[in-house]
Amino acid sequence: MTKVVSDTRTTHKSIYPKRSILSYFANVGNAIIPELSKELAISIPKVTSTVNELIQEGLIQDYGKIDSTGGRKPNLYGVVADSAFFIGVDVKHTHINIGLLDLQKNLLKVTENLPYTLDNTTESLDTLCELITGFIAGLTIPKTKILGIGINLSGRINYATGYSYSFFFFEERPLSEIIEKKVGYRVFLENDSRAMAYGEFCNGIVEKEKNVFFLNLDFGIGVGILIDGQLYYGKSGYAGELGHVPIFDNEVICHCGKKGCLETEASGWALTRLFQEKIREGSTSVLTRTGLQPDQIQMQDIIQAAKNDDVLAIELMAQLGDNIGRGIAFLINVFNPELIILGGSLATTQDYIYLPIKTAINKYSLSLVNNDTQVKMSKLGEHAGIVGACLLVRDRLLSLV
Repeated sequence: MTKVVSDTRTTHKSIYPKRSILSYFANVGNAIIPELSKELAISIPKVTSTVNELIQEGLIQDYGKIDSTGGRKPNLYGVVADSAFFIGVDVKHTHINIGLLDLQKNLLKVTENLPYTLDNTTESLDTLCELITGFIAGLTIPKTKILGIGINLSGRINYATGYSYSFFFFEERPLSEIIEKKVGYRVFLENDSRAMAYGEFCNGIVEKEKNVFFLNLDFGIGVGILIDGQLYYGKSGYAGELGHVPIFDNEVICHCGKKGCLETEASGWALTRLFQEKIREGSTSVLTRTGLQPDQIQMQDIIQAAKNDDVLAIELMAQLGDNIGRGIAFLINVFNPELIILGGSLATTQDYIYLPIKTAINKYSLSLVNNDTQVKMSKLGEHAGIVGACLLVRDRLLSLV
């Protein structure tokens, strides 16, 4: 495996067909030699010799002959699913989701809602590493076949350097390197919204669309951007901070330290603040009958209340949807995308958030432009971050991106 990934003695000319062929198998599926030659514009002799090398390395398998319209029956080739595995860790503010993916993009094991508190402390980082090592210890696969771990965090992440500037920036070493020493595997960091977007792009609701925005509607608001079929990072890797666009004329201080950001009126933490204010003003809710004090009510409590038809929760979700729609209208007017995907915790309320967002988009965006843009709910849901993290590790280690 190491030979394919990082053998610096192998020339670029000789390793390129390996990457191309492995990428085709991993992302498109099984194929015959002539098909690979045509799709990748590589000669049949070169494809044949490269496929044989990948078979010897245990990455590709000969699935036998298939029916043909004439002449000799060709052999069908594809990846060996259990030749390599990848772990994805999606870190939320109150829990983590973690999963195992094989080389054929099959999600083999998922552990959701592991209790966890994301704090910017060494104790929180240690706990995260312990949860990861605990998950690995419970796997029945050969541990040597785990090639890497992808970890999603909110905020400013530079995936190329492995630094996180929003959480766990305690020393000069990259955070990815610090975690690697604790868990014993190669680690890649990514912004959570971008990883969720990549999961949907590769294995979710995206079909032929090339210009796609994924909105992560959670504690904050982030956007994963696909332009012309490629993830867009911006100069320093921080593109997608839609939540900090100054839209509102209010005195609410955002987590970034500024006032009027979209997140102050359209995010999970805004929902929590508004709900608590309403309760203090005398509004009623199913949550007040549980004995919870206003300060004890959290975002997930309100989301669950909305799903249980709580009037106050639904009203505030509609208010949030209208505000989120304003932000999306801004994106539509500026970028004219083909598809916008709604994901994250708030999106689990389905029509309670979707319908007011659609109404606001129609109200605030240019109709000539928004007619070209579809708005859909995430297909992968809570698994989007796990799948995206795994696939980014896979594709980076195998040099597929």
